[in-house]
Amino acid sequence: MNFLDGHLFPENQQPLIITAAPYAPGWLPSDFPGEIPVTMEEQIQKAVDCYNAGATVLHLHVREFDGKGSKRLSKFNELIAGVRKAVPEMIIQVGGSISFAPESEGAAAKWLSDDTRHMLAELEPTPDQVTVTVNTSQMNVTEHAELADFKGTSRENPAIFEAYKEMTVPAQPGWVEEHIRRLTAAGIQSAFQCYNINSFESVERLMRRGVYKGPLVMNWVAISGGMDAPNIYNLSNFVRAVPDGAVLTLESSVRNVLPVNMFGVAMGLHVRCGTEDVLWNQTRSAKIGTVAQIEQLVRISREFGRPIATARQAREISKIGVFYQTTEESLLANGFAPNRNGGNQGFLRKAA
Repeated sequence: MNFLDGHLFPENQQPLIITAAPYAPGWLPSDFPGEIPVTMEEQIQKAVDCYNAGATVLHLHVREFDGKGSKRLSKFNELIAGVRKAVPEMIIQVGGSISFAPESEGAAAKWLSDDTRHMLAELEPTPDQVTVTVNTSQMNVTEHAELADFKGTSRENPAIFEAYKEMTVPAQPGWVEEHIRRLTAAGIQSAFQCYNINSFESVERLMRRGVYKGPLVMNWVAISGGMDAPNIYNLSNFVRAVPDGAVLTLESSVRNVLPVNMFGVAMGLHVRCGTEDVLWNQTRSAKIGTVAQIEQLVRISREFGRPIATARQAREISKIGVFYQTTEESLLANGFAPNRNGGNQGFLRKAA
């Protein structure tokens, strides 16, 4: 991205898009009693509360009645339908992992099979976005946390701690290409989860080869443990590679969430918060729910002079429902340099 003179002035920035992640699949409801919704009515109401507080993107996971993360697509359909009816303009972004919580104490935290994850393209009602991971990676969500972040929660259990420590993200090239193809055919936008510059470079190659022809909407996922560490050097390196037409949201975890989001607010990028990412306030003197985190970001952004995006503005900025006919059109719309004439894009297509 090119940061020209005046880029820190709010009049030269887009309104701030806030993504809410309130369903917290990596935690149990007992980790934050009264905050993590369990019943379908509570899960729908949580979306409404987040929207009313200022979030215009809902990162959606679903729970069963016993509080465990749901892997049933019927439950996703039910929640999507409920949210769509309650807050019709909110962008619904389904978490592409579906659920990676351990099934039982001491069990490994496993993602669903490739075929099951592909079925996210068959959800009805259709979500606006599904998150797409690119490149198989370690996802040790405990690595940059402190023991105090887990005090009094299910993560204090050594077996559960180890399950999340050993988690990996399966996202091989063949699966990614097929997943993008199915999502596009269903009119669902791929929201790319980029864990480092390598993830982004793979996304760019996918676009240069015409596998994905749509708006480039991404999260920079700075949670360490196989993904970028949340520091300004990694962010700067990543942002320098991103084209000007992209929509970039910053994501981190534990008490790095708020400082990383301050980078995003100041730089004209976009932000994500919620109990999926952090349970504690900055001094770890009390837990802080998703709505309170959203209200905090709204308050701070307004102090910067940067307005909060309405749902309609968020849809326009993210170009929900837009797809391009050709690779060349896609590259131009997203701000990439054109493919070189006659070049082999990424050297990934070999003659038989």
